[in-house]
Amino acid sequence: MANEVSSDRLEEYLYELVEFGTRHSLSQDSEERGIEAARQYVLNKFRSFESQSGGRLSSKIDYFTIASDGKRVTQEIRMGNVMATLKGSDPKDDRVFVVSGHIDSRVSDIMNMESDAPGANDDGSGVVAMIEMVSIMASQSFPSTIVFVAVSGEEQGLIGATHLAKKAKAENWNLVAMINNDMIGNSSSNGTHLRDNTKLRVFSEGVPLFETDEMASMRRQTNAENDSKSRQLARYIKEVGERYVDHLEIKLLYRNDRFLRGGDHTPFSREGFTAVRLCEMNENYTQQHQDIRVEDGVAYGDKVEHIDFEYLRKNTAANLVVLTSLVRAPSVPREVGIVISELTNNTQLTWMPPAFGSAVGYYVLMRETSSSMWEKKIYTRDTAIEIPYSKDNYFFAVQAVSEGGEESLAVFPVPIR
Repeated sequence: MANEVSSDRLEEYLYELVEFGTRHSLSQDSEERGIEAARQYVLNKFRSFESQSGGRLSSKIDYFTIASDGKRVTQEIRMGNVMATLKGSDPKDDRVFVVSGHIDSRVSDIMNMESDAPGANDDGSGVVAMIEMVSIMASQSFPSTIVFVAVSGEEQGLIGATHLAKKAKAENWNLVAMINNDMIGNSSSNGTHLRDNTKLRVFSEGVPLFETDEMASMRRQTNAENDSKSRQLARYIKEVGERYVDHLEIKLLYRNDRFLRGGDHTPFSREGFTAVRLCEMNENYTQQHQDIRVEDGVAYGDKVEHIDFEYLRKNTAANLVVLTSLVRAPSVPREVGIVISELTNNTQLTWMPPAFGSAVGYYVLMRETSSSMWEKKIYTRDTAIEIPYSKDNYFFAVQAVSEGGEESLAVFPVPIR
């Protein structure tokens, strides 16, 4: 499936997307220009793949109304998130996985809704990556559900993502993971003049934005600042993405987003969901949030000619293999615990089988406390294990494994007496 991702199709989609001139969230211009025209384009693309899904893929625009906030929204306006839902084949498996990009674009003035704002990289790259994923994954069968969503209003304050996160919370979605793709198509930086299409950043929170007193107490007791659920998802993306996509190194960034900045995963984190952001390694600020112009010999503006489509292909493929592995894997082991009833240089771990899917076995993961990635995997078919490694010197986790070898997300254990 990773090899099916096409840089030529990604380029075709992106050239078509930028033809709508501006995709500013407050523009509602015509059938040929503005964000509503762009939303209809993405919707039609999603719908064009429904026939190959056996009735499992359905697409719509989830419209909602936003009142003026006197800042970045100057009048009441209708916004919409373009959603393609690939329904899971197992009626007992209610897990949901969300992948997103934002369809809106902007120029230098955040309130300028008239000037052309191609938004090729920010975030046309994330949107066309989803179109390509849907085109490939629609014909496949997965036990759980994937929602691909092109959200609106990111530049006006994460509006579409906030709407969807609150909707998921209110409707009690069993939302396992949310992956936000925002700027995944540019491989060269301004200023430092770095060029590299072999690295992709994944941002994940350490201390959760949504944390109860009980969660905070457990985090402090177990020193789990680097083992949040989002951090486990980031490690999973690195391991699986690098396993299947050649010449791509996924870099773990230990912060929720860029310095003092945010993205569409942040509202999901605030609602208590597991969410991360994927972003290119080197940003180019002459192309990001800029009026189209040439100044002192420098071409400004987020135009298609700046996109590295081979880089975008690899980043799209990384998304695809991670999602496929997640939805085909069993759900996580339940009640994962580490025994602390006595002092010993051995470590005992126990857990319960997953709620969804069939686990033929489990990986017990371990790493030294100073290491970022899991360093050792121990396989067992049991739901308990005692290993000759001290819990003083190592961190541990457990993941379920399917018959096909797909692993669930890792679960960090809690102390049990």
